[in-house]
Amino acid sequence: MPATPRKICFVTGTRAEFGLMRSTLRAISAHPKLQLQLVVTGMHLDPRHGRSIDAIRRDGWKIDALVPWRPAVDSAATVARETGSAMANLARAFDKLDPEVVLVCGDRVEPFAAASAAHVAQRFVAHVHGGDKAQGQVDDALRHAITKLSHIHFPATKQSATRIRKLGEDVSRIHVVGTPGLDGIEDEALTMMEARQLVPDVRKQFFALIVLHPDEPSEKLAFERASMLLNAVGRIGSERVVIVAPNNDPGAAGIFRAWSAATKLPNVTVHRDLPRPAFLALMRDAAVLIGNSSAGIIEAATFGTPVINIGPRQLGRERSGNMTDVTYNEVVIRKALAKAWNRGEPRRFTGRNVYGSGGAGQRIAEILGRDKLDDALRRKLITY
Repeated sequence: MPATPRKICFVTGTRAEFGLMRSTLRAISAHPKLQLQLVVTGMHLDPRHGRSIDAIRRDGWKIDALVPWRPAVDSAATVARETGSAMANLARAFDKLDPEVVLVCGDRVEPFAAASAAHVAQRFVAHVHGGDKAQGQVDDALRHAITKLSHIHFPATKQSATRIRKLGEDVSRIHVVGTPGLDGIEDEALTMMEARQLVPDVRKQFFALIVLHPDEPSEKLAFERASMLLNAVGRIGSERVVIVAPNNDPGAAGIFRAWSAATKLPNVTVHRDLPRPAFLALMRDAAVLIGNSSAGIIEAATFGTPVINIGPRQLGRERSGNMTDVTYNEVVIRKALAKAWNRGEPRRFTGRNVYGSGGAGQRIAEILGRDKLDDALRRKLITY
């Protein structure tokens, strides 16, 4: 009799992290010793962000549990309360699904809630992208807290693995795999002709792409920064500006308000959500990506796209040579944009992406299928 497949439960809270993990989920689904479970929560359920749970279903993924998470874009206190509520609901979902391993990715409140619920319930936790540094709002602390709650670590780089070891984690738990967000992205991205079905009137390297998330919980400050950024981008001479809506961190309502006003401009299009293949195509073919998205840190370098990274949100993250870091200063931003735009002949990056070259998803699935889930793995002891 074949052994019962090991149940791996992935908890997803955002379109970005789900897109990043798609190759891993496919590899788990295809592994003969593993069974994928999918729990959906967070931004996926929010209509203001395109209700991306519908896209997950359209793509054919089986959702095993849905955990409500009320949006709280303007109050950090409400985020804290909703995180606690979600933690309780995730614990109930895990009781029902009974996974051997709960798999999480990144540094947001959704994976923190899932890792906390699973660890306290004495389930194994596996964490992708631990050991990175990113200031965000509460991101850096949450990422390292998730590391301490996890039993298996899948850092993207050697530098991140070193940080995990310095947090007192045993080296036997740490597997440097690269980032699954780079797996097959050249093939996954739509052609520009296909992308135009969703985003009309864009020409390769003649448009700017904006993805801006709030750095502070102030709606007023977020509105002012987004409006200033749009004004700066409007000065470089690109034919079109394509904007993708922010995440649901406190302050996002201010950015939404700025983008709502921007829809009245003739050369600006705003999208609450885009399928990952379309977003990858836009990132590949944009003259420049502006904002503070992790996509600019991780995926953009593979396509050679120049990135203007604004503010402290990604402070500390490892970077490839396509990045230019600037403050929220319109003059500084305009100078950086002008250099990248290069009078209509955008400068492209031709170096190596520090986050790897693919295959991470398959490596993660193989390790999840072979590692012993025993008492020695469950009982953690700080190594110093």
